Amino acid sequence: MTNPATSAPPLFGRALCAMVTPFTEAGALDLPGAQLLAVRLVSEGCDGLVLSGTTGESPTTSDAEKAALVAAVREAVGDGVPLVSGVGTSDTRHTVELARQAEQAGADGVLVVSPYYSRPPQDALEAHFREVADASGLPLMLYDIPGRTGIRIEPETLIRLAEHPRIVAVKDCSYDFLGTQKVLGRTDLAYYAGRDEHILALYAVGAAGYVSTVANVVPAQLRAILDAFEAGDTTGAARLQQRATPLIELMMAAGLPGTVTTKALLNSLGLPGGSVRAPLRDAGRGAVDGLVAAYEEYVAG
Repeated sequence: MTNPATSAPPLFGRALCAMVTPFTEAGALDLPGAQLLAVRLVSEGCDGLVLSGTTGESPTTSDAEKAALVAAVREAVGDGVPLVSGVGTSDTRHTVELARQAEQAGADGVLVVSPYYSRPPQDALEAHFREVADASGLPLMLYDIPGRTGIRIEPETLIRLAEHPRIVAVKDCSYDFLGTQKVLGRTDLAYYAGRDEHILALYAVGAAGYVSTVANVVPAQLRAILDAFEAGDTTGAARLQQRATPLIELMMAAGLPGTVTTKALLNSLGLPGGSVRAPLRDAGRGAVDGLVAAYEEYVAG
């Protein structure tokens, strides 16, 4: 069954996890750990995985590590699970190179964030995305997160970009419900909630689903929100979204980056995570205890 507000199943699926990149105790890429985590996420309800996004610490992983991660996860989950690889940088040429590399490594799509720090105007931003889209045969998911990049992908820009045959989706962290609904109403772009508190709200107005950080630790519980809505149980879906709020807030809005809180929880649960790479720092004992308590209360409810 599909969201009645959309006309076709989304290319990348509905329930996507922005997967962390596990590291060994020595700080190296933990490919067996990544494979184990990926298989768990898929078995517990994730339709697809986004690798080397912000949650995957892409600014601190090398090009070779990004390619190796795609190849290893592809080997673990098989060909039927969509893999989207983060390739966005502040350099158009480098982003093009990473998109081509992701295609060769076995990705099904690429996640392209707005160039950060340089804050290009909208015409330059549009040209950047088009050049990346023309560089490979992979479909693009644009990543609109102005709080991190310093620049918004404006709705009118998204509407123009939707005309490109390989620009097919948006990970939405814009906090602009009006702008999002405007684009949804005028394009066929598959919108994904990039903030876990917006999963149900965006899905109810026609979004494709979510790309979730919190799904690293509770994939089945978040998938249940979409399932309840699709089954017509809108009240139940609202309750499930509300019940997730304390954990979402602690993981995503309590002062620590989501990568840090996610890895802290995964490590506490005996799942692959490892430390974060500098300049990030691992969560302290008090933060870890609070996260574990919130997780246990959520899954027990």
